[in-house]
Amino acid sequence: MPMKGRFPIRRTLQYLGQGSVVFKDSVKVMTVNYNTHGELGEGARKFVFFNIPQIQYKNPWVQIMMFKNMTPSPFLRFYLDSGEQVLVDMETKNNGEIVEHIRRILGKSEETLQREEQERQRLSHPANFGPRKYCLRECMCEVEGQVPCPGLVPLPKEMTGKGRAALRASAQD
Repeated sequence: MPMKGRFPIRRTLQYLGQGSVVFKDSVKVMTVNYNTHGELGEGARKFVFFNIPQIQYKNPWVQIMMFKNMTPSPFLRFYLDSGEQVLVDMETKNNGEIVEHIRRILGKSEETLQREEQERQRLSHPANFGPRKYCLRECMCEVEGQVPCPGLVPLPKEMTGKGRAALRASAQD
């Protein structure tokens, strides 16, 4: 992707991965109400411009909706899976304060993130075999240096049951 437009660094994977907000599993929808003008909404505009792409990247299962110029003061509304709604005021805060506040009230804790990462590492261990959805390899034949699957490459005759029986029978004659 060419590095064109306003702040193209916002579209790099390195920048997107630096986001610190990973929502709890109960957060389903996030709505952002902000104004494109006015001094009190400057933090909200910077939050939308710089931090929303990071939040989208880290939380692909959360639906994020933007509402511009529909309210006198900027705020965030979160809809949880229990039907509950959480309102966050952004009027006099800068984008850093908004991110920290969201992370503190609706983000996963550091120990939870570390535990999930360890679980992910355990499941992706190279010694585990199973469906691609859960493991790196489906079959032992995918490991370098192992005998390939007989369905793909025929085994040598001496490695099959019929081949061994024929070798024993010819050795006895």
